[in-house]
Amino acid sequence: MHTNQITIKKKISFEGIGLHSGLLTKMVLSPMPADSGIAFIRTDIKNSSEILANWKNIIPANLCTKISNKKGETVNTIEHLMFALYSLRITNLLIEINGPEVPIMDGSAKNFIEKIEIIGLLIQQKNIKQLEIMKKLEIKDHNKFIKYEPSNKKYLEIHYSLNYEDQFIKKQRYILKDAQKNFLEVFTCRTFCHQEDLEKIFAMGLAKGGSLDNAIVISGNKVLNQEGLRYKDEFVRHKVLDCIGDLYLSGYFIYGKITCNQGGHELTANLIKKIFENKKNYSIVDIHSANIHKTNKIRETSRIQAVV
Repeated sequence: MHTNQITIKKKISFEGIGLHSGLLTKMVLSPMPADSGIAFIRTDIKNSSEILANWKNIIPANLCTKISNKKGETVNTIEHLMFALYSLRITNLLIEINGPEVPIMDGSAKNFIEKIEIIGLLIQQKNIKQLEIMKKLEIKDHNKFIKYEPSNKKYLEIHYSLNYEDQFIKKQRYILKDAQKNFLEVFTCRTFCHQEDLEKIFAMGLAKGGSLDNAIVISGNKVLNQEGLRYKDEFVRHKVLDCIGDLYLSGYFIYGKITCNQGGHELTANLIKKIFENKKNYSIVDIHSANIHKTNKIRETSRIQAVV
């Protein structure tokens, strides 16, 4: 099990269109000291304050995940970047961005992960803290639900189901075991929509930057993207990607089993909030202390066995 905090070795920049805003945005990622956490700052706003990537800062949004600081400064569509940081185990980072929305890139986490891996990661000399969730928790919304179950396995496992009443996606199910180890199974999977829904989405003032270069568009029983799909079940795999990115707003690497049916950003956010609403639901463990305790137990057992 990985126990050290991690940042990046040097600054790295990304530039691209915001999926919903349609604005060309530049984003610079910078290394940060241990215990800094992950934070955004809006460089287009004078005297801007940090927006911590944390569940406490999640605010309602349509078709994306959005966070805000106490001054009302916001940044949205952060889920694909958060998935990339989770997958690479990055715990400390400053993200300077000159607009309200993280660039959509190709609609997945592919560009973020590949470029960060090129510059490299820096392992820091402080241990992470571990969130231990004590009990089964569930959020329901009619036929939609997301459920957390504790597990003795030291990794996150996602079971995700989709059930669309359309001619193309229909029913899809995907299981991702050990999400950090096996992130390559989903990291290239893109966001998607149905062509008949676009008029409604545009009327909401969304998807101004959407195109076939950054989203899969389904029309009837086919996709309009010339390259086709990257996987037959790319849709449900992308939903797994979104779910993991949103879960990382807990501020920890969650271990256990997540089961989700017809979920989305709001449902996942509500699950995280439910975890933290009652201190009986969880405990936060210092990994270093836990390891020392475990080592002492082993030594104690060895002495007992030696005496016997």
